[in-house]
Amino acid sequence: MAHGTCMNSAGLIHIYCGDGKGKTTSAVGLAVRSAGAGKRVLFVQFLKNGTSSEIDYLRKSGSVEVLYCRTIPGFFSQMTEEEKAIAKRDYSLLFDQAVGQAEAFDLLIFDEIIATCNLGIVALDRILDFLDHKPKNLEVVLTGRNPDKALIKRADYVSEIRKVKHPYDQGITARKGIEY
Repeated sequence: MAHGTCMNSAGLIHIYCGDGKGKTTSAVGLAVRSAGAGKRVLFVQFLKNGTSSEIDYLRKSGSVEVLYCRTIPGFFSQMTEEEKAIAKRDYSLLFDQAVGQAEAFDLLIFDEIIATCNLGIVALDRILDFLDHKPKNLEVVLTGRNPDKALIKRADYVSEIRKVKHPYDQGITARKGIEY
């Protein structure tokens, strides 16, 4: 078989997980690779405010559509119960918006959706139902820590990024262009 040809055009499911730096970066790399190959890419970011450098770049590229929630204030663990209810509603709507558009894309990236699942923000059964019924040729990426076994079972790729050492442990905060 010639390089670059594919016997099976069915879209596969990827999980980038673990406690190390690089899950979102890996997803962004795949978005860039896919867009560079002329594929239609939707990058959906959960639990982040859409201001990171990689999201700015993807948005400016014009080759990747980016969705994120504009109404969520800060870290979920620090929210009031009312703010948590709003976050659950808005992130569920974001998930629904992405699922509703999935047919129009070749690659759909759900950045940090595993965390939303673990926090009870987007229900695991909704994510599983989407994966079980996704468009046949749609490639899907899920990122975050500690994926449920049911997600791992459905995935074709599972890449774990493990922290061995990180500057944050020495008190060095996140730096623009490197960590965000």
